[in-house]
Amino acid sequence: MGRLTAEKAVLEAGSEGRGATVLNLSHRALSDVSCLSSFNNLERLDLGYNCLLTLEGLSSCVNLKWLSVIENKLVSLKGVEGLSKLQVLNAGKNKLTKVDEVTSLTSLGALILNDNNISSICKLDRLQKLNTLVLSKNPVVTIGNALVKAKSMKKLSLSHCQIENIGSSLAACVELKELRLAHNKISTIPSVLAKNVKILNLDLGNNLIERDSDLKVLSELHYLRNLNLQGNPISEKDSLAKKVKKYVPTLRILNGKPIEASSNCDKSSRKENLPSKDKNMYDHDSLEIDTRKKDKKRKQSKQQLEGPEEPAVETVPPGVITTAPSKSEVLDGKERKKEKVAMEHVNNSKLKRKDDKSSVDDASRMDKKEAKRKKFVDKEDIDAEGIDNTEVSFADLVSSIEDSQEPKRKDKIQEAAPDGKIVGGLVIDHTKKRKKSKGAVTITDSSTLKLISSVPEVGAGGLGLSGWDE
Repeated sequence: MGRLTAEKAVLEAGSEGRGATVLNLSHRALSDVSCLSSFNNLERLDLGYNCLLTLEGLSSCVNLKWLSVIENKLVSLKGVEGLSKLQVLNAGKNKLTKVDEVTSLTSLGALILNDNNISSICKLDRLQKLNTLVLSKNPVVTIGNALVKAKSMKKLSLSHCQIENIGSSLAACVELKELRLAHNKISTIPSVLAKNVKILNLDLGNNLIERDSDLKVLSELHYLRNLNLQGNPISEKDSLAKKVKKYVPTLRILNGKPIEASSNCDKSSRKENLPSKDKNMYDHDSLEIDTRKKDKKRKQSKQQLEGPEEPAVETVPPGVITTAPSKSEVLDGKERKKEKVAMEHVNNSKLKRKDDKSSVDDASRMDKKEAKRKKFVDKEDIDAEGIDNTEVSFADLVSSIEDSQEPKRKDKIQEAAPDGKIVGGLVIDHTKKRKKSKGAVTITDSSTLKLISSVPEVGAGGLGLSGWDE
């Protein structure tokens, strides 16, 4: 096909013609799209898997919000500088060496640049809404000060790069929930990582980390649930799991395998890893539980020594005539013994029920503390999807970005994610995820539905994402 003509573009747009808001031109062997400059209403455009060398023809498409140019032959992103409404840009698998053109895209929420030739990251200070950045499989040596103002960053992937030191480069990313730095040359976990307290998934696999002292900073990551250290010298030590559990009692997955719950951790370790605002509550609840246990033991000891109270026996003074014989007079010694045993059984049953109720109350109090600590984690389960998951479609990413930047709509439907996948050493946990409609994405209008309904999966072309971290 080579060069795209205006006539062919109109045919591709269907009945809406140049007024189309959605256009799919992937897999067409295109080398030029300058004729799209007259499509001023475009909001979603897929130019993936073509032969494009430049994007200069798109400068007039000022309403674009979503653009995929994955797997072309781009050496620069010149032409996107004026797309101020762009929210998602996928330029993975090209020949880019720098991406300075994106610094003016102030509405950008997700930037995917995996599998390029980028060696340094430009400053992204103006991208205040950027929450997802993928730079995996690039010769990046240092993060530098590119993210010093990235306060909205939630997902960051720099796997398969050449990074030697993290330093304080991520200190400003206080909202970071997923960090992937596998397959680099990192030798230490910096203490400043404690500022990223909201991290859920941390992948440091296949680096050069070997010191046990580096693990101490993990105690500050109160919501950490997935941790990968596989392929580091430290992972060869038998004591790794025990030490990690001590610092992170809430951890669920270590090196891609589920670990036991934190019930075996001692009380001091559990208290030490709680947020400061929860420590007083922990002390109060622990004291109350200990008091209940002591009262219960005293009651049981007294019961064993004294035995159950015998039922009162009615006696008749001498000379007094009764209209009917008392119960004590009728029962002989054997029957009285049976009654005593029955009463003892009743009393024991009551004590058992009372003890059971007390145990339930104690467990309930502990559950409330645990629920409070997990409240944030459960709320953000959907955000913990692996950003390097090769089965997460680009359409799914678009939905998540739009959900975070646009008001909620009644007709919004989110795409369900795959369950139980092990990705890059981290297991995606879906035990409490809400059920979602399978195979659906956010629908904004009828033309969007027409295009998105036939979205292929990863690697199958179209809007499919090439993979976060293949």
